[in-house]
Amino acid sequence: MTEASLDPGPHRLSRGAIAWSIFEGGRNPYIVLVVIYIFMPYVASIMVGDPVRGQQMIASWNQYFGWVVLLTGPLLGASVDKLGPRKGLLGLIIAVMVPMIVALWWARADGSGLSVSMTMFLGLAVLVLFSYTEVLHNSLLVRAAGLRNAHRASGLGLLLGNILSVVALAACAWAFALPGKVDWAWVLARPLFGLDAAAHEPERIVPVVAAILLALGTVPLMLFTPDAPRTGIKLRRVLSEAVGEIGGMIRTVRQHKDAVIFLAARMFFVDGMGAFLIYSGIYAMGVMRWDVLEMFGYGLLLSLSGALGGVIGPWFDTVLGPRRALQAEIFIVAIGVLALLGMSQDMIAYVWPYPLPHAAIWSGPVFSSWPDMVFIMIGCVTNIFVCAHFASSRTMLTRITPPEQAGAFFGVYALAGVATSWLAPVLVHAGTQITQNQKGGFAAIILLLVPGFIGLFFVRGGQRRADDDRAGAQEVL
Repeated sequence: MTEASLDPGPHRLSRGAIAWSIFEGGRNPYIVLVVIYIFMPYVASIMVGDPVRGQQMIASWNQYFGWVVLLTGPLLGASVDKLGPRKGLLGLIIAVMVPMIVALWWARADGSGLSVSMTMFLGLAVLVLFSYTEVLHNSLLVRAAGLRNAHRASGLGLLLGNILSVVALAACAWAFALPGKVDWAWVLARPLFGLDAAAHEPERIVPVVAAILLALGTVPLMLFTPDAPRTGIKLRRVLSEAVGEIGGMIRTVRQHKDAVIFLAARMFFVDGMGAFLIYSGIYAMGVMRWDVLEMFGYGLLLSLSGALGGVIGPWFDTVLGPRRALQAEIFIVAIGVLALLGMSQDMIAYVWPYPLPHAAIWSGPVFSSWPDMVFIMIGCVTNIFVCAHFASSRTMLTRITPPEQAGAFFGVYALAGVATSWLAPVLVHAGTQITQNQKGGFAAIILLLVPGFIGLFFVRGGQRRADDDRAGAQEVL
């Protein structure tokens, strides 16, 4: 493949780049539908039967996911450029993942299908494989879109991921959760395919929907996205050189003190941000006692708010500079977590009792109390800044590192992102176990945000720049 084919021009995405973005869109609904908002909260609250014990169990299993990814993910990341063609391996992983995700349909609440342990094992295995698909998929970006269009294909992938997740949540709510709950003319009288709400089939169908979207999103990638050429390097040599490459990246980064401090601080706050995303659905269902329809609504609203974070992050970077933007985002998320800890069905923000039962504030099928509304508002605002911090983190790294060494720094950036992926589950598990309360586990997120926030004070660089002001003025004009 020629260099020209890797750089088709700045004004249009190639068919291969669009196919690359479609795959990104097809992957995202699994995280939103299964991991965060619908299926895993069902496992915690319904299958386990106790949301406190369920949160503790899921956190315990997530520790194993973090350790496996820590031990294997960086090696794959360092090996990928030496492996040659990678679409075959990616397709094989997807072929294994899809039936595993579909198998979650048999996670019945009455114990007649998959046990809780088997359900968690399948979910854990899929998450590990999911992380591998991310490495392989990202490695095809420049080959698919070219250097000048890589950011556009990446942005399109994130956009499609958000859109497909929102559409999937809305469609599942219309087809499976709303029927029988409302008498609106545009809603079916019974759940589609005759699903039984009493058997929690609306919750159990979402893995099947996620698996279908993943499979469909893979087809264009396999057909149109260009693969890497064969290298002829043996696997044993690939692995040996990958270990040396990881060491070389780390040695390069160690020469830059501010980058080291930033990456160390990020190891904490990025884990805290991830923990908010993973446990927010489980926490909401347990503390607010929401059912599946309310969880569909909550997931839909938070997914929409997350898309706004993609706009807020770059704007914060321009106005404050990426370092202060990151600190502001971390601070707001920490305040949001504290505020959510003060919420329950009968309490608003620690100090406003709202005794049960209470009159509905509107006639809709969900979120009919002030605690519901306030919880959603806090959750949405917090999620905006959780998502915004991802953009600010990338911008921050580019401000404090030499451009000619970007590959090494972003390699360690990715490595640091998984180095502490086990820490949040450990803290959430410990906090839940010690307090025997979901709030004790959820509060552990703050323990990760605080050292990250403080660590950024010791990083020089990442300030607001004059060219940011000029760029902002040009946008206004």
